[in-house]
Amino acid sequence: MTTVTTATTLDTRGLNCPLPILRTRKALSAMASGEALLVQSTDPGSVKDIESFCEQTGHELLTTSNDDHEFQFIIRKS
Repeated sequence: MTTVTTATTLDTRGLNCPLPILRTRKALSAMASGEALLVQSTDPGSVKDIESFCEQTGHELLTTSNDDHEFQFIIRKS
């Protein structure tokens, strides 16, 4: 398993749609191309939202995990 170093961690736990994706977009816009962002969320809808967001914007979704209803995503900015 490859370890990915993240430049920034975004905590959106406790926030509901659409806030996790809006804050993810904002965080990525402040980052340099190639940097990775760790997003933490408790919103079950964020799983599909983050996947769709990455497909639409060209960012790379590196990992998705679910640990007791807490979701984590690592996204590499395109």
